[in-house]
Amino acid sequence: MSIRPTPRSVVLERLAYTAAAPLLAAAPNLAPDGPLNVGLLLAGAVGVGGAVAAVAADEGTGRKLMRNSPLVTALAVDITAMTTTGWGIDAGLAAGWLACGWLIAPLSRHRRRLAPALAAPTPPPALTAAEPEEFEAQSVEEPASPHPDDHPDPFTRGVRSMWERAGLPGRTLVITTDRHDGYAIDCTLLVRALEEGRPISGLTKAQVAAAVGVDETDVHLAPVQRQSDGRQGGPGWLEVRITPEAAARRRKAPTTREWWDDHIATGPIPGSSFVQKVRDEDRKVTHYVAQVPEELGEARVDQHALAAVLKTKYDEGRLFVTTDGNEVLVSLWDTSPLAQTFPATRELLTPDKDGRWVTGYLGNGQPARNRVYTDRGAAHGLFVAPSGGGKTQLMALHIAADALFGAVVMLATEAPDEKTLALGEHTARYGVGALYMVRLLRTMAALMEIRGEMLWDDGQIHEWDPTRPGCPYSPFSGYLDEFLSAARNPLYGDEIMDLAETVSVKGRKYAVGIKVAGQSIYVQDGFTQLLCENLRENCTPVVLKVAPKKVNEMFKTLGIAGENIPDPLPRSFSTSEAGRIERVMRGEPEPPADSNTGGAGWIVEGKHPEVLRTLFMDFKQSLDPYFPDTITPLTDHEITELDARGLWFDWTQPPRPGEFGDIEDDEDSDEDRPPSNRGSRAGLSSPREALDAIKRLSNA
Repeated sequence: MSIRPTPRSVVLERLAYTAAAPLLAAAPNLAPDGPLNVGLLLAGAVGVGGAVAAVAADEGTGRKLMRNSPLVTALAVDITAMTTTGWGIDAGLAAGWLACGWLIAPLSRHRRRLAPALAAPTPPPALTAAEPEEFEAQSVEEPASPHPDDHPDPFTRGVRSMWERAGLPGRTLVITTDRHDGYAIDCTLLVRALEEGRPISGLTKAQVAAAVGVDETDVHLAPVQRQSDGRQGGPGWLEVRITPEAAARRRKAPTTREWWDDHIATGPIPGSSFVQKVRDEDRKVTHYVAQVPEELGEARVDQHALAAVLKTKYDEGRLFVTTDGNEVLVSLWDTSPLAQTFPATRELLTPDKDGRWVTGYLGNGQPARNRVYTDRGAAHGLFVAPSGGGKTQLMALHIAADALFGAVVMLATEAPDEKTLALGEHTARYGVGALYMVRLLRTMAALMEIRGEMLWDDGQIHEWDPTRPGCPYSPFSGYLDEFLSAARNPLYGDEIMDLAETVSVKGRKYAVGIKVAGQSIYVQDGFTQLLCENLRENCTPVVLKVAPKKVNEMFKTLGIAGENIPDPLPRSFSTSEAGRIERVMRGEPEPPADSNTGGAGWIVEGKHPEVLRTLFMDFKQSLDPYFPDTITPLTDHEITELDARGLWFDWTQPPRPGEFGDIEDDEDSDEDRPPSNRGSRAGLSSPREALDAIKRLSNA
């Protein structure tokens, strides 16, 4: 092992002791009051002051005392020489002082070594001002630094010094340091195992953090890959990133990507990575686009946790999430779009070339579309909502879309209603009661038979296809409002359900669509499984304002998988009025809640129900702007065939003789005659007369 030469600073210090020793013995004896001795006394006093300050210091006391020891002991020798007679003792003390200085050299060996203060907010001046000889002031007895002698810059030299002071954490060496652009102290270290050819196995974040004086969360360890420039990699190397400044900046002012990684990718949408943020000022909505790795499959979203991160509440109706495979769209509205009103217009209700028209708007702002036909033929319809949920509004939108498409529309409802009566004025036929509904269904079933024999322009018979020219009839839509109530009728209910099933199975092939509206679609409430399945598969169901306890069962009935069943909608989409604490302190009541969820619900076009708010049709105004100028009727051939079957007459009349099989028209026995059914319009020849009758009853 080679012996390093004595550092220059040690040589100079020893020469100074050699020159000062004779003066230290002679000055107090020759001229105690002379300037030379006074200078020695003052220097000794400075040393004593430094020693006192060292004792009071929090750290480095021993090193500071040792550095002040030459002056303190010189003062002691000087005072002794002044109080004793003769030169013998004085010369011996001076020689001893010289010997101690030569052996220990305290000024050189105990100088403070400057190292990088990694916790400092600015570049450590100690690193840039450090002199090389400060790191070389080692005696021949001290071991050489284990780090390579590659003439490092001051910063690297300081880091290595701290690494050695910590005992070479994980038995590793600091090979290079790379300070991060824009930061004073953040850096990346490339470390290697102390024994070349062996893996690094014991280095931890805590060891690194303790060595350089930062928080453990500011340390990141990463493997090192072999580089094309020949730099080695593998388990014997490790990359250490130390980022206290970046971490502090990230906590105070993170970028959108950093905020997403810290708060969303680790919780509400696990594994996701931020792609972009888009602000739509016109619509007052902020969109966040993210994606998850393809190997994770479809993104999993905890909407309640996501709402908390975005500083909103799930039931405020401001947050909507759209998933598309491994991509995610998070839409955060300034105010809930479901609290808005979207007026219906003829333009929105007019079907396009694919038979699609706008039903309303989704929570993410997209138009929600329904259709008047599918690739299987005529579209059926399924509208579900409790009383006051917007069902009649939704049904009115569909009736207008069918009429604008050129369809023959007929409407039957179980009980009279002012809105359905207004709609009836824009349909080919309208009536009230289970008797009227069963007659309408008999007509629909007969139309399938009649149309199945009608020749197209090419002289052939075809299943209905809106894209094929030469069809001899118009599409037909039969609307049945409060269907389940009519299906429970003791006289006509069974036939109503049987005929509805038949039309739901075959009607699509003959452009005969059945549109069912009610408050439930449960089998136990009267629906049959077959009818429910046929309607579901041949329409785009819309479900409005379902009670929270019924949401799961409702969507299971619609064939929605458990993981795709949505959470219930809130009771209101209006934000809570501020100032509740002040109202409590003043003893004032809370303002009334705004129950504004009419027309809000879900549209089920695929496997994911989407939240929507339907268009609003103003029944207080004339409905003419929503409908075509003319009402499409059945063809003369169809009417002739229906009349031949005894089905084309005034359906508001009481049961006709023989119309229902064995039931006889016995004028003497009212009990044996089927009633005209509650709500039937016997004696009323038009919807307008029925409306007037309702108003008269209301005023009675």
